[in-house]
Amino acid sequence: MTAPRIETPADPRELEQVVRNAIANHAPIEVIGGGSKRGVGYPERDTVAISTERFDGIVDYDPAELVLTVEAGVRLLDIEALLLSHRQMLAFEPFDFDGKGASTIGGVVAAGLAGSRRVSAGNVRDHVLGFSGVSGRGEAFVAGGRVVKNVTGYDLSKLMCGSWGSLAILTQMTLKVVPLPRTSLTLEIVGLDDAVAIGALTRALRSQAAVAAAAYVPATGEQSSSTLLRLEGFGPSVEARARGLSTVLDGMHAEPLSVDEATARWSALRMGSLLQAGDADVLWRLIVPATAAAALGASIRALGGAFCADWGGHLLFARLPVDVAPDRLRGLAENAGGHATMLGAPHDYRMRAPALHPERPGVNQLALRVKAAFDPANILDPYRFTARNS
Repeated sequence: MTAPRIETPADPRELEQVVRNAIANHAPIEVIGGGSKRGVGYPERDTVAISTERFDGIVDYDPAELVLTVEAGVRLLDIEALLLSHRQMLAFEPFDFDGKGASTIGGVVAAGLAGSRRVSAGNVRDHVLGFSGVSGRGEAFVAGGRVVKNVTGYDLSKLMCGSWGSLAILTQMTLKVVPLPRTSLTLEIVGLDDAVAIGALTRALRSQAAVAAAAYVPATGEQSSSTLLRLEGFGPSVEARARGLSTVLDGMHAEPLSVDEATARWSALRMGSLLQAGDADVLWRLIVPATAAAALGASIRALGGAFCADWGGHLLFARLPVDVAPDRLRGLAENAGGHATMLGAPHDYRMRAPALHPERPGVNQLALRVKAAFDPANILDPYRFTARNS
């Protein structure tokens, strides 16, 4: 595999020209922000790499209006520091692949992966008001705006979230932000088994306690299992809702964690670092009905793997040995009513299967039509999730 040639355009006009040159040369494009997601997808694609590192400006930030406009190459670490200085945050709690904030906001939006607060604040797409980008036609375009009610026709902002750069190269985006909660309290229940823990998370999320995040980390070795519930808001409200949870949880003992300990636990979940894949492991992200989480977790263990659950059991991170075939794990996910995405694996394993779960025929046909509309030359990273001979 030849090393990708890296282009670093300084503005949308230069980016348009780079894309047009790539079309003329039939050279597939790979967009690179912080580089934290380059391990997702087929590893050998022979692309022209376009870096967004020079799209690194804060365009507009109005804390009073809770609106932030930034260029796509701004690092997540810098955005979170800026918002924190005004006691604000991105409500969807971005999933940080490397755990160091190297991800760019363009990559966060393009991947469309939210963190633990997804169950209460919504997904990435729910917080993108508008964006600018360059399509696979080599044409700059703008969609959405700076206010919530701005949709006329297709909501392209939502379409870009989860597109992984296959429809357009994002250059700028406008995001909703929210105030930091005055109080955040994480309660931990120790020692529950899988089924009881997932049941407790489900009841808590369905209660009037307004749980902001709910996760479960099974026992490993001498470490007992940990069931986590996070409450946020004004202090008296949080305290009252915490007391109410004891009834919902049938008297299970829930111990409050210190702020530092709670931050560390949720950070580890958000970064996937509880189950980071090693040299001989594969890291999977599975979306399933919470009712199927415990049984699916048992199947993962039976295959020699381990798992933890977020989103009240709807999201599982699973680590499995490389001798477990991709189709075996994906079959388990489908039987549970969900799907599985490969987040990390050794080179040879990544060559064996696409990172994204295969789409149903009808969905795939619709996706191909959308792709053709934005990228008729099929130039935007066409082989990241689809093998060349497909």
